[in-house]
Amino acid sequence: MQSLIAIAVVVFALVFVVPLIVASFLRNVEAGTIRLVSWLHGGTVIYRGPGKSKEIPLLTTGTTISSKVINVDLDITDQTADLDDAGVPRPIKVRILASAIVSVGDTDALIKTAANRFFSKTDADQLNTLTDLLSSSGRRAINLLTHDQLFSAKTAPTVRALPAPMPSTALAARQSVEVIPSAHDAVMAVEDDDDPLAVIIRKACSRELTDLGLIFNSLNIKVVQSEVAEARRRQSAAEAQANAEIVAATQTRRAREAQLEAERVISDKQRELEQTRAANAALIAQAEAKKQEALGVQRVAELDATQIAQARADAERVRIEAQAAAEAEAIRIKTIAAAQAESIEKVNAAIAAGGESYFRYRQIEMLPQIAPAIAGALAEAKLVTISSDGKGAADSTTNNITGVIQTVLAAQLVARGGLVEGNGIPPVSAPNVSLPPVPDRPVTRK
Repeated sequence: MQSLIAIAVVVFALVFVVPLIVASFLRNVEAGTIRLVSWLHGGTVIYRGPGKSKEIPLLTTGTTISSKVINVDLDITDQTADLDDAGVPRPIKVRILASAIVSVGDTDALIKTAANRFFSKTDADQLNTLTDLLSSSGRRAINLLTHDQLFSAKTAPTVRALPAPMPSTALAARQSVEVIPSAHDAVMAVEDDDDPLAVIIRKACSRELTDLGLIFNSLNIKVVQSEVAEARRRQSAAEAQANAEIVAATQTRRAREAQLEAERVISDKQRELEQTRAANAALIAQAEAKKQEALGVQRVAELDATQIAQARADAERVRIEAQAAAEAEAIRIKTIAAAQAESIEKVNAAIAAGGESYFRYRQIEMLPQIAPAIAGALAEAKLVTISSDGKGAADSTTNNITGVIQTVLAAQLVARGGLVEGNGIPPVSAPNVSLPPVPDRPVTRK
């Protein structure tokens, strides 16, 4: 039984007691923390995490501080160091919104100082201390810079000599803190490319931060506000807007010019196309006109040929008809002449058969018709002396009248006797009896 108890005690000691003893001697140092272990004789050993720290509960005292960076937001409002042309101060009120980053120093001395002077305060006091320190340094930096230098990161500032800061504590007056060459070289390396405000703030607050065991890492200036800057910003915005509008107007004008040029080219091409079409149409119309003219000439020739053929046919027909009519008329005239001759022969034969008595009888019947004409002619006649063949004028006149009467009688006998009608020939009308005109002047013939 005793052996079991001893074994249990040994196991318990190995499982629980030994780890507790080891944990009390070897403590964990987390990442982002620094462990300060002070021994009884006054020495201090610093352990940076992550790692282990050697401690003896009765002989050492340990303190853990944070090695992480501290971010401090700054809102600084002050006036610049601007001067007018006459050298009279013309300060400009500016407001700066920035963010500063500080951290614990790298050396053991700075770590001990930070543990004693900074991390011994509460978190609120730590933040207020850093804010006041950095804000005061920022105000002094603003008072040393002009307005243009604040808004130009590449302008080399003309920095006035900073007044030597007064020691804030008795401890700061008694001891001086050594700055390691590596940190100083790093600060000088970035000063050439850093913002003038950040450079001045770094220089102004480096001693105060060193007194607290901290170092200045960087300053991020978020916004620099001022009425002048706002006016310039509005002016720049207006100029940029005007330039943008000018560029847009130029681009629009160029686009419009390009469009007009394209439209002009298209119009020229269309005009050339229309001219080509018009020329082709004119050529086609000219060819069509020539074709129509040729067709017209052909039609005229065909019409002329047709008309000539028709005219020739008509002329031939008319000639044939005229010839036929002439032949028919000649035959008719010959027939009529033959009939008249035959009728005259028959009349003469009838007269010869009837004797002189019939002829006399007919002369007496025609006297009422002939006598007025003869009387009128003799009444209008003047003295006419006719001498022929030894006969007197009375005999000649009587013979002429007798011949006329015989001719008229023969014609009337033919017309009335129906000698010609019996042969199918139309009757011939008797000619009107007219006496020859009597000359106005007497003519004597021998």
